[in-house]
Amino acid sequence: MVGRARSPRRLGDPLRAAPHARPGLSRRNVTVPATTYALVGADGRSYRSVVPGAWGGHRRTRIYGRLDCPAALRALARGGYRTHRVFFTDETGAVAAGYRPCAVCCPDRYRDWRATQRASRRC
Repeated sequence: MVGRARSPRRLGDPLRAAPHARPGLSRRNVTVPATTYALVGADGRSYRSVVPGAWGGHRRTRIYGRLDCPAALRALARGGYRTHRVFFTDETGAVAAGYRPCAVCCPDRYRDWRATQRASRRC
């Protein structure tokens, strides 16, 4: 049985694939930069942190709550909410930045906040 005539191999043609996809690249260990998160501080300004936020909020409505808040998750599913989403490292930072608690996921804190708001309006 006679095979087909093939073109002659050129010098330097590999017989199989290179062991490395891009052999020209160095194989040194490359340090990956640490992941950073955008958080809002007590002064209301954004900053970068290596620690993720524990509380979420909405910049326009100035409401903060838990990250698993059902109302926030529904708003995220509807869309448009994501662009105004902010994160805080702790609850005191959210309060200091001027945000109020969510009535859905933090009802006790919301009742306390509401009572102080009503008391301050009476004066």
